[in-house]
Amino acid sequence: MQAIPLVATTRGYPDTGKVVENVHAGSVAVVDIHGRLLYSAGDPHYPTFTRSALKPFQALPFLLSDGPARFGLSQDELALLCASHSGEDKHLAGVSSILNKIGLDPAHLECGCATPLFYEFTGRQAPNDATWTPLHHNCSGKHSGFLAWCRLHGTATGGYVERRHPLQQAIRSTLADTVGMPAEAMPTGIDGCSAPNYAMPLSKLAHLYARLGQGGADPALGGALGMLFDAMTGRPDMVSGTARTDLHWMTAGGGDWVAKIGADAVQAIGVRSAGIGIAIKIADGNSRALHPAVYATLDQLGLLARLDAGQRAAIEAYRQPLIRNARGTEAGDIRPLFTLTPV
Repeated sequence: MQAIPLVATTRGYPDTGKVVENVHAGSVAVVDIHGRLLYSAGDPHYPTFTRSALKPFQALPFLLSDGPARFGLSQDELALLCASHSGEDKHLAGVSSILNKIGLDPAHLECGCATPLFYEFTGRQAPNDATWTPLHHNCSGKHSGFLAWCRLHGTATGGYVERRHPLQQAIRSTLADTVGMPAEAMPTGIDGCSAPNYAMPLSKLAHLYARLGQGGADPALGGALGMLFDAMTGRPDMVSGTARTDLHWMTAGGGDWVAKIGADAVQAIGVRSAGIGIAIKIADGNSRALHPAVYATLDQLGLLARLDAGQRAAIEAYRQPLIRNARGTEAGDIRPLFTLTPV
């Protein structure tokens, strides 16, 4: 199977009609808590680098070692372990708190430096005289969790992003067991924050989120997945940030949807009440095509019909976003093209 056209962008005048300008192909997989494929579009087994959608599962070895209790981490701090945060004050304070609790400082973070995502997503100008540190990187929460695992197990903190480091070996082994794949069957790549990242069939990523959505009800990992689900859905603003999609999806879901985006147009969602996991990949990595595809998937699964008016309003902007030019004039829109196929 192959990816199919999922989303189109159009261009035209409102009075003469809009013409399709670009088409973005991709795939969707919807599975149940047992990993059985329920609905799909394109190739539901498309090999996909999980990117930041993997973050809750990169935190698993730390939770399975009772790390949060050992260091006294709060729910807000647990949410940051799974976050692609925006570098807002509350995010920086939370990561700093984790580092303080494990006796380290931002200089130990090996994620690199990056401009906080807050500016990109709010359209504000970053200060010209700003100096960024690894603390501002959107993955610093995940990396603070990496360092906490190292402190917990008495292993070297230097080089913790290297794939042969005991931490990364523990993540790889735990992930393989959780996803039900041989470790050698998961191709390894280097993520934007320098940590190893893994590729897997899209349906496998969806299954991970079906299990995360069940949280404490998962028969094998309920304790850890329950803590992660509660943290992510309890503080979606810590997982993402102002004007971010994961904040909007989880807010609309009202504690029923757990969502995590990944770079290059990956989205995973677990829906507790429906017992399903959803994974979506836009083949060319264009994130502006991703959000209408997510909205259309949720709509076609009947999940939006369960929301009240306020919840629907929180995500309405993703239904068919308008494209505007530099003057703010409507130039076109972004619209879904696909229909999910039941298996």
